[in-house]
Amino acid sequence: MAKVILVTGGSGLVGSAIRTIVETQKEALPDEQWIFTNSKEADLNDLQATKNLFEKYKPTHVIHLAAMVGGLFHNMNNNLDFLRKNIHINDNVLETSYQFNVKKVVSCLSTCIFPDKTPYPIDETMIHNGPPHSSNFGYSYAKRLLDIANRAYHQKYGVIFTSVVPCNVFGPYDNFDLQNAHVVPALIHRLHIAIEKGDDKFVVLGSGKPLRQFIYSLDLARLFIWTLRNYNDIEPIILSVDEKDEVTISQLAEMIAKSFNFQGILEFDTSAADGQIKKTASNDKLRKLLPNFKFTNLEIAIADTVDWFKKNHKQARLIAP
Repeated sequence: MAKVILVTGGSGLVGSAIRTIVETQKEALPDEQWIFTNSKEADLNDLQATKNLFEKYKPTHVIHLAAMVGGLFHNMNNNLDFLRKNIHINDNVLETSYQFNVKKVVSCLSTCIFPDKTPYPIDETMIHNGPPHSSNFGYSYAKRLLDIANRAYHQKYGVIFTSVVPCNVFGPYDNFDLQNAHVVPALIHRLHIAIEKGDDKFVVLGSGKPLRQFIYSLDLARLFIWTLRNYNDIEPIILSVDEKDEVTISQLAEMIAKSFNFQGILEFDTSAADGQIKKTASNDKLRKLLPNFKFTNLEIAIADTVDWFKKNHKQARLIAP
């Protein structure tokens, strides 16, 4: 029987990367039909609109990426919106998937759901061991509830609803809006503006000291496709680069400056919030299941993303979708 794979949030960063892998690298199998949808086609906050979408495509499998997302400062100011909208979206997608007999749903969580105070590295068993960082508690709790819902649906109906936990994702088709973007696209856009103005200073918000793991969207796309086909556990799985690949925001900014061939100075605005100082994730579970997966070198991936932005910045998402 052919698989009909519906990707919600299909025009965003990760959805676009999955489409790229499926279409350009011949990753799709002959029995797979991939459908990429977005909020313009259906508002997943609306239950009837969600049902209409599923009635239209009759998916057998779902990759659930749709969410209200944003960077540190957007989260800090809008925790209620992040909580309510994501709870509505997730509940509508999972309940409709069950009603339409979808065989498997793979949802996307985030390392920002990890407890704020915890030993590191953190693994999949530790997600609920304490409150998340106060800066994004609304988004974090909504995403944690996805994991809870997956367990509850499996307990009651035996369905395979599972989730992945990527570390910080970046790449082509990201949201580069300075007010809402995550750190990589925000820094890329900020430096692009500085260069256009002729500035010799690249201002980075925060101290530059927080540590992060970054995964290139095309690498994450390959892992999402593998998860859909091969991972049948209800427990979440962390999709992250290795612990040794963790870098400071300062090192990240230097890579971005190098990719732009920027010769000026980097300045850190320490009046701006840093957020969580670290959230190191262990990918031991992934490595046991997929030991030979090769991640793209971070400097190369940053350079590729900068190059894409230079070529596409007039059409890139510079405002929130």
